[in-house]
Amino acid sequence: MSTEGSSPFAGKVAVITGSSAGIGYEIARELLQAGARVVINSRSEERARESARSLDAEGRRAVGVGADVSSPEDAGRLIARTVAAFGGLDILVNNAGISMIAPAERLDPRDWERAIQTNLCGPFYCSQAAAPHMFERGEGVVINIGSIAGHVAFPGRAAYCAAKHGLEGLTKVLALDWAPRGVRVLNVDPAYIRTAMDERDRETAGYDDESIGRRTPLGRLGSVAEVAKVVVFLCSPEARYVTGSSILVDGGWVAYGYL
Repeated sequence: MSTEGSSPFAGKVAVITGSSAGIGYEIARELLQAGARVVINSRSEERARESARSLDAEGRRAVGVGADVSSPEDAGRLIARTVAAFGGLDILVNNAGISMIAPAERLDPRDWERAIQTNLCGPFYCSQAAAPHMFERGEGVVINIGSIAGHVAFPGRAAYCAAKHGLEGLTKVLALDWAPRGVRVLNVDPAYIRTAMDERDRETAGYDDESIGRRTPLGRLGSVAEVAKVVVFLCSPEARYVTGSSILVDGGWVAYGYL
């Protein structure tokens, strides 16, 4: 049931990149239920619209926009269409990302570039495009969905780890640059979360539920809902003194130093 009207999110506008499925879709759903208006994004316009319709059949509070955020032009169009649809922008969740698993010595430079462009450049392009609209309102929140791979390393993930480590630094700089303008910038860093991307990675990286559970202090994979609820809290007024930080949603993975 919608809480629009009584929620601190009432009237707020959020765009969530890569949100036609998985973590991004769940974040969009949680924000919508909290009272926000949301823009669903996918590289496919039709897929974005279908996901938006599944959340909001009347299309009054959720719309779909196709854009490839690895392109600065597409990132700009995504933000422009968000503002055109809802009149402004309050929350940006940079969730779009791709996996890239290959031994470093055999990693195709084109795959390296694709991972960096999507996972690191995309958040920068979208944040840069969104910032003027948030400055105009005197407030805003940017949440970058990172990974434990921004804190630790994994074999065969040179491009992915490089992008996620870079995202940690980008988050801190944007938080410092934009704090005087009322914009908070944060990283949310999940560990292994059950998604379609996780299912595909299992085939390449050779892990399963048992091996992840053994390595994780809380003994299991996380859920998309557990990540989404953290994001919604960080976007709320209750977190208004939190910026430039990385919040781990990892079941204790990074804290655990024993193999």
